[in-house]
Amino acid sequence: MISFEQFLLDAASRGEAVNTLFERRLFGLIGMLHRITDTLNSAGIPHEVVGGLAVLIYVEEANPEHTALTPNVDLMVRRSDLERIKEAAAKDGFRFDQGAKGDRLIHGSDERAAFAVRLVFSGERITPTQEACNPPVEPVVKVVHEKEVLVIPIADLIRMKLISNRLVDQVHVKTMDVVGLVTPDVDKTLTPELAARLKHIRETE
Repeated sequence: MISFEQFLLDAASRGEAVNTLFERRLFGLIGMLHRITDTLNSAGIPHEVVGGLAVLIYVEEANPEHTALTPNVDLMVRRSDLERIKEAAAKDGFRFDQGAKGDRLIHGSDERAAFAVRLVFSGERITPTQEACNPPVEPVVKVVHEKEVLVIPIADLIRMKLISNRLVDQVHVKTMDVVGLVTPDVDKTLTPELAARLKHIRETE
């Protein structure tokens, strides 16, 4: 992964305008993704990118003009691996935090760390009112800033967002639909309830 400074120099050499605030935060977010995935890969711990960062990765690939930042790196992992995750992450400067914002890994000692790694456990509800989030059979390999990461398949991501159905999830689904990621093949995988939610999102301005 090139440095942010090198990215700016390359953009300047091509005469391109850059939103430095957006790109700096994006580099920070992707840097945190690379750090935690390197840690988990080294320990042989299964994981995959989900949530807003997975949306960002797919949308950036489909149409970068619609890319929006997310505040966390969301990873789906197995509850049975939690102790191994904490042990491996601690060796790379992460500390485990269990609080109102859920189970998180925070790098360094600063409580105001710019980006946290939020752990989503497969087969468990994120909130008591939501359905359980189950992992796909096989995650998809995506190259993000020159490094391979494992990401939830698009159909599973869309279903996960429709199941959660918070306002932010609806916005994510709307964005993925706008850039052509919610295809007829994805539509066919939806239950009647989820199809109704998608219809409502499509009809809402």
